[in-house]
Amino acid sequence: MQFVKVLLLIILVSCTQLAISQQKTYNITNYGAKFDLKINNAASIQKAIDAAAAGGGGKVLVPTGVYITGPIVLKNGVELHLDDNAILMGSSKRLDYPNDQLFVISARNQKNIAITGNGIIDGNAHELMADVFKLLRAGTIIDPEYLLKRPTERNRPEIISLVSCSNIVVKDITLKNSASWVQDYTNCTDMLIDHIKVESTAYWNNDGIDLTDCKNVKVSNSFINSADDGICLKSSDKNSWCDHITITDCTIRSSASAFKLGTGSTGGFKNITARNLTIYDTYRSAIALETVDGAFIDNVDIRNIIAKNTGNAIFIRLGHRNKDNRYGSIKHVYISDVKADIPNAKPDIGYPIEGPAPKPLIQRNLTSAIIAGIPGHAIEDVTLENIEITYGGGGSKNIAYVSTDSLNYVKENIPGYPEFTMFGEVPSYGLYVRHTDNIKLKNIKLLLAADDFRPAFIFDDVKQVAIQGLSLPATTTLPAIILNHITGSSLKELNIPADNRSIKKQ
Repeated sequence: MQFVKVLLLIILVSCTQLAISQQKTYNITNYGAKFDLKINNAASIQKAIDAAAAGGGGKVLVPTGVYITGPIVLKNGVELHLDDNAILMGSSKRLDYPNDQLFVISARNQKNIAITGNGIIDGNAHELMADVFKLLRAGTIIDPEYLLKRPTERNRPEIISLVSCSNIVVKDITLKNSASWVQDYTNCTDMLIDHIKVESTAYWNNDGIDLTDCKNVKVSNSFINSADDGICLKSSDKNSWCDHITITDCTIRSSASAFKLGTGSTGGFKNITARNLTIYDTYRSAIALETVDGAFIDNVDIRNIIAKNTGNAIFIRLGHRNKDNRYGSIKHVYISDVKADIPNAKPDIGYPIEGPAPKPLIQRNLTSAIIAGIPGHAIEDVTLENIEITYGGGGSKNIAYVSTDSLNYVKENIPGYPEFTMFGEVPSYGLYVRHTDNIKLKNIKLLLAADDFRPAFIFDDVKQVAIQGLSLPATTTLPAIILNHITGSSLKELNIPADNRSIKKQ
């Protein structure tokens, strides 16, 4: 069924591309746009878009050159196409962006639209943010949070924002230097994002791709380098959800998490597929599945992931930070064929926007992979298969220590922001599982670059855990596996230190 839906999506968007390509071309220079870094061409580009839409659709061409623009709005049947040597550059003047149009390119309730070509769309974040700070200091614009942390999104324009649109193609373009999220698609359906490049490390909150409550989407063959989450699915409507999303053959570098569901998690995520992802130099998690605002996560299938130099391999979290009585759920998650390297060093060091350095008061040893629900709300039916994780090791009690006889000291942090460091020190180096039901591990291999004083696995408050095929490195630490408050366990084909203390039940 998933394959059929993806095939139908490819056919649909291919037909959309063909229909648009057969229509008239509208060169923006014929509508007054000029290759001049002192001119804002938004009005001229909009005239070309409006003319194409009025003519029943067509291709709006951005030719070779650099064209400055403020907000422009795509309309039905219009393809915005950038020539190979074309650069569409967002204005560096904050006041060129009305408060309800904080985007270089936007559309709402439109269909059969496309953004294509081998050119570049540049958010011009460095110069734009310099102007934002100048206006904030002068009191021309207001943002109470900017002195505490940074200007909020309402003062930082995005590059692309599409809302409630359908039949969308975004292909071949390069997106650079956004002051906020690079591209945000909300409540959109039937969309193909293919062979794009994102180079956006100019400022914070710089997600590479955000899909919010979207349906029937394929993201493929793309490169993402972002100063926040790489490819992130969100849900902001409790009556909607992401459904039938496929991410395949992408390379991701992130100073947050690479492939993520959440943090915004109000409605849900269903039928999510990821294949063939290469992840590198990523500060937080390679794979993060998070529901903390009441959303459901159901039927997630992730396979063939290579993660090099990352802070955490797999993080699955069910929490409750929303103020109402809705609790989220996580069911039917399958993750396989993952090979990850977790160094004993900061993975994103040297990048323009690094993740926060550990503070002395919260220093911790390397954090294991984590699957953690909350009391009374278990994560259900998770299978990890053919997983190999190499840890830097070197864990020391002088840095932090939680006794495995006192696992209740690991904080629950039920309303906390979900990230792998949210529990502080985790008392296992390989995998920490808490408040779950029906966890299956098949063919799991852990490696250590240096010895670690902690056990490899801890299962705490787990119903039904099955391990078949486990290989652990030689270590001075025993037991290797701790089962605490377990109901039902099956352990087979374990290659762990040959000692009767290798497994401890308590």
